[in-house]
Amino acid sequence: MSEKPLENYVKTYRRRSLLSQDELAFLLGAECGTKVSRYERGRRVPSLETALAMEAIFGVSIKQIFLGKFSKVDLQVRERAKVLRQKLQSNPEKRRLLEKLASLESNQLYD
Repeated sequence: MSEKPLENYVKTYRRRSLLSQDELAFLLGAECGTKVSRYERGRRVPSLETALAMEAIFGVSIKQIFLGKFSKVDLQVRERAKVLRQKLQSNPEKRRLLEKLASLESNQLYD
């Protein structure tokens, strides 16, 4: 049985990079480490720009930094893809719908 991932690994990667919260905040363009602390504790969600900056700083993907959040979002998208698949399959005579189905299958959004 595998462990449930943390919501995010900002603190883990910050520490591996030997950065203080204030130093990471500076690299992210923030005034002080308070925002970093909030990111680490999951009390604040970074903007896309900030998340991409973390990817650049730590050298790992956003997905790895925010693995727990990614896992939740991935599951939600897969569940919605299954519902969409069922909706599209109920009207298979339309070619465009079949193309959408093929696209969803190629992206492996559902099992």
